[in-house]
Amino acid sequence: MKQPVRIAVTGAAGNISYSLLFKIAAGEMLGPDQPVILQLLEVPQAMDKLRGVAMELEDCAFPLVHGISLHDNPFDCFKGVHYAMLVGARPRSKGMERSDLLEANAVIFAEQGKALNDVANRDVKALVVGNPANTNCLILSRNAPDLSPTQFCAMTRLDHNRAQGILANKLGINPGDIEGVCIWGNHSPTMYPDLHHAQILGDEAAIDMVDEQWYKEEYTPRIQKRGAEIIEWRGFSSAASAAQASLDHMRDWALGSDGRIVSMGVISDGSYGVAKGIYYSFPAICDFGGYQIIQNLYINDYGQAMMKKTEAELLEEKAAVEHLLPKETAASHEAQSTSSRTEATYYQADRIC
Repeated sequence: MKQPVRIAVTGAAGNISYSLLFKIAAGEMLGPDQPVILQLLEVPQAMDKLRGVAMELEDCAFPLVHGISLHDNPFDCFKGVHYAMLVGARPRSKGMERSDLLEANAVIFAEQGKALNDVANRDVKALVVGNPANTNCLILSRNAPDLSPTQFCAMTRLDHNRAQGILANKLGINPGDIEGVCIWGNHSPTMYPDLHHAQILGDEAAIDMVDEQWYKEEYTPRIQKRGAEIIEWRGFSSAASAAQASLDHMRDWALGSDGRIVSMGVISDGSYGVAKGIYYSFPAICDFGGYQIIQNLYINDYGQAMMKKTEAELLEEKAAVEHLLPKETAASHEAQSTSSRTEATYYQADRIC
């Protein structure tokens, strides 16, 4: 049997984690032969609720779970972790400006970045789920100077899955028949869901199967605002779908995406003219425990305008928290220049589109 790996989950008593933890324990993230040790983090006032979650995990008698520990301090929780799922974040409350939300989360993710830097496994992979995910990821990474920025991702897989599922429903096909959907930019209403490189069953262009007006005026805004739509109908924010997306993201990052395009919020290395140093969603392929941004995709004028709009929002968010960020290190600059271009020529556009 393999040696257990340590997985940290923050906000572990919340609704997303409640859906996520049992999937991890069942082997859906790292495979049915990979034992895990779960290291769960919550705020002090939620520790009783977290104990209840741990009791349920114990009562399931998952054979892959070799240990569960509960923490209210990230420096204790993150000791030796190989994977960190950062689900917990400060939610936006009534009357709170976006800048206030960014600053409130800066405190949380700065501490968690320092903890990962000091006590996590040196090869740790950290996925930020808590919103605003892209800028939270930037704060996290900048506070972990001894780790590469490529070890951090912001989750846009939920947007990717939504884009694929809603398109499949429109066309009356299985979501698995669609490949090449990609999300560009921020996990926010400015994101750009791009169908211009998507294919149906590997040989028919998805963009040719939908009306342009529907794509621009109905489909795109629906993907951008899907979270709000779910809240309107359900009365609660996305939980099960967010848990599934975080599982999908980490599984592909760790085990490979089998040649499929996935959307990942990663440190920009300047690809497609996107400003370096922000966490921006790109189409990528995962292999050997890493990722490569897909290069040389053709972007039309509409797509370029959409990509610039979401980039501008991320730059505004970065500027809003810049005074709270540690200075970038030389290692960070080097990682931004080389991270995602590793073997990029192997994943050229003509191979996947």
